[in-house]
Amino acid sequence: MGFIIALISGVLMSVQGVFNTQVTKGTSMWVSNSWVQISAFIVCIGAWLFTDRKSFMGLLNVSPKYMLLGGVIGAFITYTVIKSMAMMGPAKAVMIIVISQIVSAYLIELIGMFGVEKSDFQWQKFVWAAVATVGVFMFSK
Repeated sequence: MGFIIALISGVLMSVQGVFNTQVTKGTSMWVSNSWVQISAFIVCIGAWLFTDRKSFMGLLNVSPKYMLLGGVIGAFITYTVIKSMAMMGPAKAVMIIVISQIVSAYLIELIGMFGVEKSDFQWQKFVWAAVATVGVFMFSK
């Protein structure tokens, strides 16, 4: 089931990037980015009203506090996706974004950053990440 959800996530991220790039053409980068964040906030509040209704005060218990910066990072993700798609097109941009996600996620696991359980280095994962990276560069040419 996690695999299917991840596939859906990838499709939604690609479609969202194209939508946001088109909205930016009619407005501006920060108007588009604001709309993305505001509309996401509205959807999240609606989902919260119909589901768990847990207190927002739980945010005070989050530790370390820098973990609360996900929304700030999200604003910069939206910005960088829009800019990269506008400059390179959706296919190239998404491939490079995905490779970047694979490499950075693997490094986070190897180092054990941000509270993630540290994992052992595996040559097989390294080789497949390298193959994927080479594939993206070949596709780009």
